[in-house]
Amino acid sequence: MILPRQRDPRFITLRRGGRLQDADHHRLALWAADCAQHVLPFFEAACPDDDRPRRAIDSVRAWTRGELTMSESRAAGGNAMAAARPLSGAARHA
Repeated sequence: MILPRQRDPRFITLRRGGRLQDADHHRLALWAADCAQHVLPFFEAACPDDDRPRRAIDSVRAWTRGELTMSESRAAGGNAMAAARPLSGAARHA
């Protein structure tokens, strides 16, 4: 397993008993979206008609603006992972 069994409280929001402020949570989410946007062309080269990863990136940004719930954004992320699952190499890991 890559991740430890016990989650780092610095990455858990205050409302869940951690130390992560909402503003920092949004900043981390936007950073992750920027990273994903940077490698998105690898996925889109393999699956040009599948927009699930792009929609997931957009949903993260919408969540930080308060336009989507966390659950909606997470669902989009799950759909993006499902899109990449059958692929291999850079397209899968992008």
